[in-house]
Amino acid sequence: MDMANIYDSVFRTILNDCRKLIIPVINEIFDETYTGKEEICFFPNEHFLDQQDKADKERITDTNFTVFGKIPKKYHVECESSLPDGKITIRLFEYDAQIALDEGKVTEETLTVTFPNTAVLYLRTYQKTPDKMKYIIITPGGTVQYNIPIMKVQTYSLDDIFEKSLLMLIPFYIFSHEKSFLEYNSNEQKLAELKAEYQKILERLDGLEQQKIIGAFDKRTIIELSGDVIKEIAQKYENVRKGVGDLMSGALIETEARKILKKGMNEANKETALKLLKRGKQTIEEIAEDTGLSISEIKQLAGLQIV
Repeated sequence: MDMANIYDSVFRTILNDCRKLIIPVINEIFDETYTGKEEICFFPNEHFLDQQDKADKERITDTNFTVFGKIPKKYHVECESSLPDGKITIRLFEYDAQIALDEGKVTEETLTVTFPNTAVLYLRTYQKTPDKMKYIIITPGGTVQYNIPIMKVQTYSLDDIFEKSLLMLIPFYIFSHEKSFLEYNSNEQKLAELKAEYQKILERLDGLEQQKIIGAFDKRTIIELSGDVIKEIAQKYENVRKGVGDLMSGALIETEARKILKKGMNEANKETALKLLKRGKQTIEEIAEDTGLSISEIKQLAGLQIV
């Protein structure tokens, strides 16, 4: 899998596994006012494009879904990390035309097709990256033209991301630091500052989980995918990759599920310790060794004063 495909995969994963996180992004790009309670229905990503002189060519879109607000609206969002070259616009139009045709309706020999609301998330911003793309479709019945908005991920600060709830951009936040990797890799102080920034991200995600704004699964997915992107983008910069990557990996160790499991096991061990204390055949040290509890915990259970 090449680099671009890895980023596409991360984008599709967070979208499909944490689909509600796309709503604030849609609100930001298209100036919508969705609340986040709307139903989202995804459609197959694979499309076969009819080509006259070639075998049908399969195209895989990043996202193709409908948000059921007051008026159902279809969306198509692509994630791009490469330099704008004109080919992206052609590919977008191919996708959009096929999406429209797939759900086209024919009534009394009249074909009606509906194009989706399309946008592109650019992970890297170059000097030639435009603020929008445009389709101009010239037909015998008249000309239709409309803009394809572009979200430049690197222009969003951490405060922007959290204030606007653009949490699905977090795995790609490292792109805003890409140009400084060489400096981070050789400067411990600068690397420490980057790690501190990511520690702040983890703390803010913890806060959102505690407030029940996001669930444990969403938080874990964001952290895990952030680690995947860091591992890929910083593969030539070992200190950056390990420094920030290990920070994210460490944050995954204590997942909510493991906390619950640990709590359950701890309660079971305490019950066992109480039974052993009542029997009075073992010392506190022996009970601690058998149950995995600390001597202090055993003393507390026994009602003894801790020294």
